Amino acid sequence: MNALEVISRKRDGREHSSEEIDWLLGAYLLGDVPDYQMAAWLMAVCIRGMTRIETLALTQAMVRSGEVLDLRAIEGIKVDKHSTGGVGDKVTLIAAPLAAACGVKVPKLSGRALAHTGGTLDKLESVPGLTVDLDPARFIKQVSEIGIAVAAQSPHMVPADKALYALRDVTATVPSIPLIASSVMSKKIAAGADAIVLDVKFGRGAFMPDVPSAEALSKEMVQLGEGAGRHTVALVTAMDNPLGRSIGNALEVQEALDALAGKGDEELIEVSLTIAREMCKLAEVDRDPADAVKSGAGRETFVRMLKAQGGNLDAGLPVAPVQIALAATGDGYVESIDALAVGLASLDLGAGRHKKEDRVDPAAGLVIQAPVGARVAAGDPLVIVHARSADLVETVKPRLLQAWKLVAHEVQRPPHVLARVDKHGTT
Repeated sequence: MNALEVISRKRDGREHSSEEIDWLLGAYLLGDVPDYQMAAWLMAVCIRGMTRIETLALTQAMVRSGEVLDLRAIEGIKVDKHSTGGVGDKVTLIAAPLAAACGVKVPKLSGRALAHTGGTLDKLESVPGLTVDLDPARFIKQVSEIGIAVAAQSPHMVPADKALYALRDVTATVPSIPLIASSVMSKKIAAGADAIVLDVKFGRGAFMPDVPSAEALSKEMVQLGEGAGRHTVALVTAMDNPLGRSIGNALEVQEALDALAGKGDEELIEVSLTIAREMCKLAEVDRDPADAVKSGAGRETFVRMLKAQGGNLDAGLPVAPVQIALAATGDGYVESIDALAVGLASLDLGAGRHKKEDRVDPAAGLVIQAPVGARVAAGDPLVIVHARSADLVETVKPRLLQAWKLVAHEVQRPPHVLARVDKHGTT
């Protein structure tokens, strides 16, 4: 085989064999296929697409490129949960402990902040002393004993995805459903769980722009999961407005602790319960996560997980030295809050990274005072900005004030979960 032959086959809209995909990926990782040829193939995939058989072959080849976590020592059906990323999305910190409190084994490998979306690992690391770097033996022991561990992925898992993503990022080949689906699912399959719940977001604050594209990605990922022997369910959820009231690392950990106690934003609690119920179903656990909220078992499980990973909540979560409220300039009802604008503002405050080497400010972020549907008068606070300086607040102020859209009539919150996708179809 040679790269020109493989590239031209996809350029002409023909289907690859699994052997061709294996060869291309292997040759690229060995350096025998240069970046410019791999970039040409990626662009051909973007334009021509891939069949489900091709996408499954690519996913399986990516999994084979590195280590696969062996979780057989953990009893029961192991369930992983993944979100495609959003603003204020701390559902993992709520749903996963609730499922674990019900008896589900939750081995979760998570990521860091990407662009304007927050990362679960950065949120957890805002807890003093906490580590997300767990070796496999410690990870497995913690899941066996507590029911849950949330850790960073080993660099030896799916190295092909890391190499391909870096190239896609600089060659305008990110927005391809087969490439996105294989990237996500190769990591989930390598993580070793028996079943996977996917939270696929769409809207201003997400990477998928609308419901049809989110549904298409969901179907692709469910098929890949099932094809690899993992029972997989996807929920399509809205991300036009931020989820919950807090955006930022320590702020979101505190909101998760409050939600696990049944306090705070009702939409956040409800979507977390929905995800946790799906996790219970896949694990064949006949318990309602709502009971774990009422009893406090979900919060207790989360606190035990934090402690097992070295976290010390008694030391207190980081607090920003500057907290300034931004006020409404007029009267009305909050029709929408631009999740992308809010995410970019939190990024500028230091809650995320502009560059890979940037340090995250664990205390920085935003606390929404006027959510969608709220009635506000001129001078009422819309949001409290948590920052390390007043100058930073001034920097993000114009963007944030434009993010709130007020109208004269009453507003109902739009539905959050729009569709459910499994191997049988979409409901």
